[in-house]
Amino acid sequence: MLATAERLKGISEELGAPMIFKSSFSKDNRSSLEYYQGPGLQEGLKLLEKIKREFELPLLTDIHYPDQAAPAAEVVDILQIPAYLCMQSELVVAAAKTGKVVNLKHGQFIAPDNMAKPARKIEASGNEQILMTERGYTFGYNDLVVDPRSFYLLSEIGYPVIFDITHTIRKYGIPSKDPRGGNREFLSVLARSGVAAGVDGIFIEAHPNPPEALCDAASQYYLDDLAEFVKPLLEIHNLVRSLA
Repeated sequence: MLATAERLKGISEELGAPMIFKSSFSKDNRSSLEYYQGPGLQEGLKLLEKIKREFELPLLTDIHYPDQAAPAAEVVDILQIPAYLCMQSELVVAAAKTGKVVNLKHGQFIAPDNMAKPARKIEASGNEQILMTERGYTFGYNDLVVDPRSFYLLSEIGYPVIFDITHTIRKYGIPSKDPRGGNREFLSVLARSGVAAGVDGIFIEAHPNPPEALCDAASQYYLDDLAEFVKPLLEIHNLVRSLA
């Protein structure tokens, strides 16, 4: 984590692009109990706190249960609601009441305009610091499809839209280290399409050595190649903004 954070800090300064460091203390939606689930709340937050202290990067982590919201909010800047849990009222409200930014991941199972419903739950809890993150749709066949119309529909809810590209290429149920578990060849076209459509940010899982990653190994991007991957996205982003 420290090596990754140090590299991301350098890339951020090199490109003049703000970056948020994301890591999970627990992955509670793994498809098998045999898969690594993380160090747990206390140890995970200690590691994240060290990242923030040493590299001054804003932090994002996901929470799965309402009682995780308050302790996580003491360390991180953004609380993420996982896609599968986006309609869980108690979880969403607990995150909202911390006063932190809440990143709502779009559930693979609902239309994008229905994401207004959890957003309104957050607003009703006195918080309007919201991000909406697109991560594709599942049709029950272990694959995800991105509908570009969702970028527009999510933006109509009234908050910044983030495009999670690496989760959209993940194949559900295939072991993380199995090369068939993700399709990296689609990352460039997906990312450029989303940025050209006007999204406000890109969510990328990156790792110094993806084949050895303990989670999503087949879909994580190679950290050594990340700067070159991001450069054309920034150019497209600046062009789109100049035409707006």
